[in-house]
Amino acid sequence: MKGTRFSQERIIGILKEADCKTSTIGELCRKHGVSGQTFYRWRRKYGGLSVSEARRLKDLEKENSRLKRLLAERDVEIDVMKDLLSKNF
Repeated sequence: MKGTRFSQERIIGILKEADCKTSTIGELCRKHGVSGQTFYRWRRKYGGLSVSEARRLKDLEKENSRLKRLLAERDVEIDVMKDLLSKNF
């Protein structure tokens, strides 16, 4: 998956700049070199968050993916054990 050019701090800064209403969304997107779709996706994900909350969100997402991976590995182990126990020797 492709990484991002913008840090969470920079994204939140761009969103706060848009809240000031000094320029239109189109002008703001051109200024920072992002598409309008990207801006609205950022607003949906990070709208109203502070920098510390965004960091916490990223940490929670990372922890969630780690736990999902562990659960999937455990489920595979359980299936293998059931398969071994069901065979007649």
